[in-house]
Amino acid sequence: MVKTDIKILIQMKTNTLMVGAILAGFMAFAQPTNIMAQKKFTLEELNFGGKNFQKMRAETRYTTWWGDQLVRLDKEQCTIVNTKTLKEQTLFTLSDLNAWLGDSKSKVRALYSIAFPDAKKPVVKVNTGKETLLVNFKTKKIEQRFENVTEAQAADRNAVSGALAYVLENQLYVSNNGQTKQLTSDGSRSIVYGQAVHRDEFGIKGGLYWSPNGERLAFYRMDQSMVTDFPLINVQEVDWTPKKGESRMATPEPTPYPMAGETSHKVTVGVYDINTSKTVYLKAGDPTDRYFTNIQWSPDNKTIYMFELNRDQNDCHLVSYDAQTGDKIAELYHETDAKYVEPSHPILFLPWNSNQFVMQSQKDGYNHLYLFNKDGKELKQITKGNFVVMDILGFNEKAKSIIYVSNECSPIQRNTWSVNVANGKRTLLDNGRGYHYARLSEGGNYLVDNYSEPNVPRKIDIVSIGNKPEIKNWLTAKNPWAGYNIPEFTSGSIKADDGKTDLYWRMVKPIGFDPNKKYPTVVYVYGGPHAHNVDASWNYGSRPWETYMAQKGYLLFILDNRGSENRGRAFEQATFRQLGQVEMRDQMAGVNYLKSLPYVDADRIGVHGWSFGGFMTISLMTNYPETFKVGVAGGPVIDWKWYEAMYGERYMDTPQTNPEGYAKTSLLKKAKDLKGKLQIITGLNDPVVLPQHCFTFLKACIGVGTQPDFFVYPGEPHNMRGHQSVHLHDRITQYFEDYLKPLNTPTR
Repeated sequence: MVKTDIKILIQMKTNTLMVGAILAGFMAFAQPTNIMAQKKFTLEELNFGGKNFQKMRAETRYTTWWGDQLVRLDKEQCTIVNTKTLKEQTLFTLSDLNAWLGDSKSKVRALYSIAFPDAKKPVVKVNTGKETLLVNFKTKKIEQRFENVTEAQAADRNAVSGALAYVLENQLYVSNNGQTKQLTSDGSRSIVYGQAVHRDEFGIKGGLYWSPNGERLAFYRMDQSMVTDFPLINVQEVDWTPKKGESRMATPEPTPYPMAGETSHKVTVGVYDINTSKTVYLKAGDPTDRYFTNIQWSPDNKTIYMFELNRDQNDCHLVSYDAQTGDKIAELYHETDAKYVEPSHPILFLPWNSNQFVMQSQKDGYNHLYLFNKDGKELKQITKGNFVVMDILGFNEKAKSIIYVSNECSPIQRNTWSVNVANGKRTLLDNGRGYHYARLSEGGNYLVDNYSEPNVPRKIDIVSIGNKPEIKNWLTAKNPWAGYNIPEFTSGSIKADDGKTDLYWRMVKPIGFDPNKKYPTVVYVYGGPHAHNVDASWNYGSRPWETYMAQKGYLLFILDNRGSENRGRAFEQATFRQLGQVEMRDQMAGVNYLKSLPYVDADRIGVHGWSFGGFMTISLMTNYPETFKVGVAGGPVIDWKWYEAMYGERYMDTPQTNPEGYAKTSLLKKAKDLKGKLQIITGLNDPVVLPQHCFTFLKACIGVGTQPDFFVYPGEPHNMRGHQSVHLHDRITQYFEDYLKPLNTPTR
């Protein structure tokens, strides 16, 4: 059942020379070993909120594209990188830019976040913190200035027309040619304009969509006045002092939260025309219990396309609308599924043929690319195979190819490919190993490829795309952990609980690992949709906290169970209507593998996870109380009927239609089965997994007499921010130190 381990020993080993047989024994006591002599990590170095975290990250280079020209961004200057010779030439410096700003309200502090919005113009977009400016670095003059945008809730500028759309104090504005027009007056906490809707599901990341020529703006309007509020509160800062007449009382911060099976919000799509100053709404019909997503414009600026989904999320339509009138034109595509359909990507028109577009779908079992004409006729399937297309980066118009990302090389890899639309020929554009994040130039001729491999902290290659890709290494980063005690990272696979599906795992062995000893083991788990833990990046994607725990003598084990991402539809849908059940069985297959290893102490196994992983942690602790002695559950879902409708109903249906599934997966009745030591942690202002989950589970535990521990981070959302993350991981570590590491775990 267990495939051969893929072992990569990161730690550098040196041999100690013996200086004589007589001195050897004495020196063994008098001198530290090589392992002891090397440095130890602190959480300030390993945790992202730590004071020295940046020093422990592999060197990188910040870049952006100006058309097909690669621009390297640094604090004090930006340079043009010659993609053939890799030589760099200064474009301008920070001092230059600040001099050009003249009487600007503030100065730019660094050049890391500047952008070049127009490939044909020498214009740079900068944000000073008080205003956004467009500066011509040839004429050295400011071409456009936008105030208040830095305070906007959302903003988007079209490079062609120069028009800017933004949301400020809940109202939608468009600024063009020095004139600003307020488009709305009823915006509020309940009426949301121009921002992400449907709680950011379905690939939605924003709510403003300019037409290609920048003369029309499509935007979301979400009415959530009918959605029940959850009563979050704002706890004042420790050093806060009320002004005269001001109350010391904490203030309410209610958040509209559509729980599974309850009333949800209503979304409509408006279209504003700059030339006529008129707004129309797409005539999509009653928005009740419907989802509108993946908005896209036609190349001629006349038509809007979007996917429309029913509340059950099993019936999906691609529909086109007239942007001038809002009238429905046609239904171009229809897809159903017995479980769920999940459109997460807009259609993309071919740059060389405005009558054809590419659509993503996993209708054949894996997410692939399909070619359609603009009338909705499917012309061909472009990619096919037992792998997942993970993203489209863009197009190479000259070769008439699509540049995309997939895991065709390996289920735990991410690699960049091109595919010729006409003949379907696929070409690998990187080295075929590791985990790659490439960015395509606007012209589609070059890639800057930032990647790592299990034993490679970081490399950056520049790829020239042609008949035969030319790859040039631009950066090979040194190991930032050199000189430290580094654990051994290994990876492999086991069979799932079904006996046939491959599941990939990562193991982090304790510093100074001795196979003849037995070690306390912590299973780190997430396990939910749209995420994975194990991949072929540096140290197999290991979280720095795992290294910290390995330094303290723990073995860490991480397994991606069925239900996690990038393995195809059947793998993901195995958990439908019963979240946590299949996942637990797969995790226990991993535990059985652990128990087969002579160096794993089967009497000292703990578990930790956050969010869905917190749900999994408590599920494992209460369903397998004899196996897991200690657990730390962060931001855990306790009962899916309290989770939001878009995500929850996709995987569980509603509590009304799946009462058995909701009852089976609820942890409230499992409170009585808690035997080990469990710490639950939450942010008091968590708007994702509401504190109601934790509070109600604690109440259930009180009722049955079980004794979990509980810790709250006041004012924090779903994840701890800044340096509080160091405090959090110190607390998690200490809990295992107190209750799992001792050979005899204390009990109440």
